[in-house]
Amino acid sequence: MENKERQALVIRKYRQYLKLEKGLSKNTEDAYFTDLAKLVHFLEGEGISVFDVKPDDLQRFNAGMHDIGIHPRSQTRILSGIKSFFHFLVLADYREDDPAELLEGPKIGFHLPEVLTVEEIDRIIDAIDLSKAEGQRNRAILETLYSCGLRVSELCGLKLSDLYLDESFVRVTGKGNKQRLVPISPRAIKELKYWFMDRNTTWRIKPGNEDYVFLARWGNAISRIQVFQLVKELASKAGITKNISPHTFRHSFATHLLEGGANLRAIQCMLGHESIATTEIYTHIDRNMLRSEIIEHHPRNIKYREEKGS
Repeated sequence: MENKERQALVIRKYRQYLKLEKGLSKNTEDAYFTDLAKLVHFLEGEGISVFDVKPDDLQRFNAGMHDIGIHPRSQTRILSGIKSFFHFLVLADYREDDPAELLEGPKIGFHLPEVLTVEEIDRIIDAIDLSKAEGQRNRAILETLYSCGLRVSELCGLKLSDLYLDESFVRVTGKGNKQRLVPISPRAIKELKYWFMDRNTTWRIKPGNEDYVFLARWGNAISRIQVFQLVKELASKAGITKNISPHTFRHSFATHLLEGGANLRAIQCMLGHESIATTEIYTHIDRNMLRSEIIEHHPRNIKYREEKGS
């Protein structure tokens, strides 16, 4: 078998490995392959196969990305995919050495995510027109995003069978199909129950979509783009000038918990971060405030206790 055919076969096997062994989402899998294609294209121009790559070849590829102005964060993502590929080659006995082992990405400056105040979140939710058919659904979406700190893909994939509202928990399927249990606030539960009344009486649900919590107007599961557009539209309506997205509710969830005194490890579990280092971006607020458990410190829970006088 010629080297080029062998290389194409190995790349197909690598894709199978990502799908079956690593359990990556379709988006992540596609991103890995788009990035690997950049390296393969570079190596073809140099007359080098993936079996003969040396560390110096990868350093030249890395330097080339910098020279053409690829953003440092994108460089880091691309190098992460390349490291994964060469790790697979060693694991599958296609190579004895790993030329990417010492490959280093660019230094990325510290960046704090945009965060909404509790008052701004209330303004956005209050901007929802409840006279519209999707009004109550939209309230339930935003309260669930903020109450549970979900990624937008996690929200869109949430199913009725994932809800344990009597126990005040939801089961979330995150990156790599890893599942976690996340507490949900009484206010979010209330808005969900109101939404289910509408959902069960006035919404037509397309076959195969019956188990999805949040539906689009035409009866199938709501998409990430639709949630993004919803957040943008409501923020504009509420006079919020910050550049926000559904992910901003996740950042705000983590920040408000930390400000309230929640433990960083607890926040890590709620967000589904594999590494505590990912969560530590929120510790710019005050490390001395890390004291109690998560459910005691979310603004929605505090407000609920005050209303109940407990």
